[in-house]
Amino acid sequence: MKRGWIIGGLIAALCIGALGCSKGEGKSKGGEKGGTIPPVAVEATPVQARDLTEGIEVVGSLTPRIEARLRAEYSGIVTDVYVTEWVRVKKGTPLAKLDTREIEAVVQRAQAAVEAGKANLLQAEVGGHRAEREMTRAQNLKEAGLITQQLFDDARTEKAASEARIAAARAQVQAAEKDLHQAQTRLSKAVIQSPMDGVVASRNINVGDLVGEPGSQRILFQIVDNRELELTITVPSVDMGRLRLGQPLNFSADAFPEKTFSGQIKFINPTVNEADRSVKVIAIVPNSSEILKAGLFVKGRIITGQRQGVLQIPRTGLLSWDVGTKKGEVFAIDRDLAQRKSIQTGNVSGDWVEVVSGLQAGVPVITRGAFNVKNGDRVKMVQLNGGQ
Repeated sequence: MKRGWIIGGLIAALCIGALGCSKGEGKSKGGEKGGTIPPVAVEATPVQARDLTEGIEVVGSLTPRIEARLRAEYSGIVTDVYVTEWVRVKKGTPLAKLDTREIEAVVQRAQAAVEAGKANLLQAEVGGHRAEREMTRAQNLKEAGLITQQLFDDARTEKAASEARIAAARAQVQAAEKDLHQAQTRLSKAVIQSPMDGVVASRNINVGDLVGEPGSQRILFQIVDNRELELTITVPSVDMGRLRLGQPLNFSADAFPEKTFSGQIKFINPTVNEADRSVKVIAIVPNSSEILKAGLFVKGRIITGQRQGVLQIPRTGLLSWDVGTKKGEVFAIDRDLAQRKSIQTGNVSGDWVEVVSGLQAGVPVITRGAFNVKNGDRVKMVQLNGGQ
């Protein structure tokens, strides 16, 4: 009896297990059929052989190539200011005038001294002519034996004395003329003039101000010429070997995001800055329209060369990128499957990055939608407008 119960239990257990397996298989098949993951829609760009413009990315500031900061060379009270800020001036344009009454009196005295000196010189020259005639007469009489040696010596002495008086009078005139020139120069400095063509960038004086005090470094006017600017930049010393005088430089400023400007390398510092191991470079920027202003911060690129047929991918195709080691990762598409690959990068040209190794020409690289993709996922390439 017990043996029958045992056999019956085993048969029941086998039946229950068979039913469970049958139900499990049904669920598995249904799940596989209804749970298939659809391909991820992504945008992709094939690896392309393109012309590569090599360069060095830089940042810097614009400064006027020619500017003047004017200080007073003559101490006095400002009586007139002829210009205001932001007006265009020519070389020699009067900007301001100081009180000249005192120096004008000095000029008048110097002119009087010159005139007095010239009168003394004229008088000395008249005396010299007289002494010359007396010396000639005495010479003739001495040869005829009609005068003594003493009278002849007196005539000769008078001639030498007259020559000395003429020389002294001439020296006096020259000294007086130099004093007059100095006074006139000081008088001319009382009128502050523009030393160049340009625009008044700043004016720091008003009528009644005392300027030109001893030791004063006060800047009265700043004149700038924006028709030609200097762009000062720094380049890492590792890129110094690629720098050459005359290389073009393209740059843009935040003030004009849709415009591109150009310049040319004119100066490369022969020494390296020990603090950051960089080289100072100055580029000349033509600015005849004067749209650019001194002080603007710009971002640019020094063009160092060009190569043709270089494999490149869009910068957006990089999942990760170590600029220092020039290593990156991308999702390449192989038979509708996303494959994560490591690549070696090279130079950068705008939005395109050179591929040195790791990819072949024509291989699609995911450039948009990669955040939804895992390695090995099925993907579906779509166009920018969302079409297939």
